[in-house]
Amino acid sequence: MALKVYNTMTRQKEEFIPHEAGKVKMYVCGVTPYNHPHIGNARPFITWDVIKRYLEHCRYEVFHVQNFTDVDDKIIKAANTEGVTWDVIANRYIASYFEVMDKLNIRRADIYPTVSDHMTEIINIVEGLVAKGYAYIVDGDVYYSVEKFNDYGKLSGRDIEDMKAGARVDVDERKHHPMDFALWKSAKPGEPAWESPWGKGRPGWHIECTAMSLKYLGNSFDFHGGGSDLIFPHHENEIAQSEAFVEESQPFVRYWLHNGFITVNEEKMSKSLGNFFLVKDILEHYSPEVLRFFVLSTHYRSPLDFSDERLSEAQRSLERLRTAVENVLQLGKMPDAANENKADELVKVARQAEEDFCKAMDDDFNTALAISVMFGLAKEINVYYNGVIAGKVQHTAKGYTALRETYFMMANIIGIFVQEQTGKVDDSQELVEQLMDIIIEIRQHARQNKDWATADKVRDSLGAVGIVLEDSPQGVRWKKR
Repeated sequence: MALKVYNTMTRQKEEFIPHEAGKVKMYVCGVTPYNHPHIGNARPFITWDVIKRYLEHCRYEVFHVQNFTDVDDKIIKAANTEGVTWDVIANRYIASYFEVMDKLNIRRADIYPTVSDHMTEIINIVEGLVAKGYAYIVDGDVYYSVEKFNDYGKLSGRDIEDMKAGARVDVDERKHHPMDFALWKSAKPGEPAWESPWGKGRPGWHIECTAMSLKYLGNSFDFHGGGSDLIFPHHENEIAQSEAFVEESQPFVRYWLHNGFITVNEEKMSKSLGNFFLVKDILEHYSPEVLRFFVLSTHYRSPLDFSDERLSEAQRSLERLRTAVENVLQLGKMPDAANENKADELVKVARQAEEDFCKAMDDDFNTALAISVMFGLAKEINVYYNGVIAGKVQHTAKGYTALRETYFMMANIIGIFVQEQTGKVDDSQELVEQLMDIIIEIRQHARQNKDWATADKVRDSLGAVGIVLEDSPQGVRWKKR
């Protein structure tokens, strides 16, 4: 099955055909770093991380650009409130972004351009748009004329005359059309400013992404992504600027992908409603892996309702998948009976699971369906493991290897179970492992001496803090509930 993606531009699923064979170029709108990242920020970056992982699994060479809007009204306001410069605020929250996203196992983009580092490119494009007649100058401000671009509204499906009729009565009278937008803003007191042909000032919001994407990805590239809230006006304006500036027949972007909104207990997330959740606060109660899994358990285009109940549900589901990881690792320690019939049977199971997983991902990156395939394979692994432990099934290294490689392939694309696969643990986790070995040894000693009260006390006390002991012929295993 060929990879198909839902293109916001055409409002239908289309077969993905890269601009350049074997390569994928993608641009994802990044954050405005004026505060710590919130759950709404996390969703698109988790989504695009999985998209990138799957494309690489499909042997594409991926080049990924994601910007930081480090010059913005909200940053300037925060800086003035604290009495610091704008870059202090921007750099603080860029650092916060990386700290949080690293915890969520989001791989780094190839480049993170910022507005402040691309003033030359921005000014050059604004000059070009003025020269081509797509923009005009008013008192040191430069506006884009939407009426000059015949296809304005093609991404959002809006009609320019309807937008004019619905414009506010207090719109800037200096504009030729109410929907004209700023490419360059003249300097105001208390704001950062850069020299330009129109006097000191700073860029409007939309022009930055045009400048950065054209510089790093060329005049036409494969994917452009972001939240649904960016379709209009941000991405609509990006198209108008970019295609007017380049003036080529091919589209600026071949496939537009937008993730759905996040609600909180079925209400729109907003600071005014008091249901605005920062990722760092969520991670005080749930592991990064649980939050990542929660986001991916719903298709990226669907609305995602955030609640403690749903996070707890995701936590339980993830633990069910983790049991299969633990069983796979235990199987790897067992002797090979070299049962060819069983090996062939397990290889067939693994190959079918791989086919079903990729079929789900090929259908517009349907992680929800792909995860359901993981649950199916996890069940097969657990049944096989229990059969081996009970002595009813012979262990086969060939079959085990097929199950393990397929299951871990899926986990790698979803971005979970990194520690279990690598075997790498940090110092604190290593200490926990050592302490658990001591506790289990104490319990085993008590059982050998028929001191059932002590053995039960150890087991129940561990259970009270969420640790479960499992007795097996291979010894005692422990895991977090």
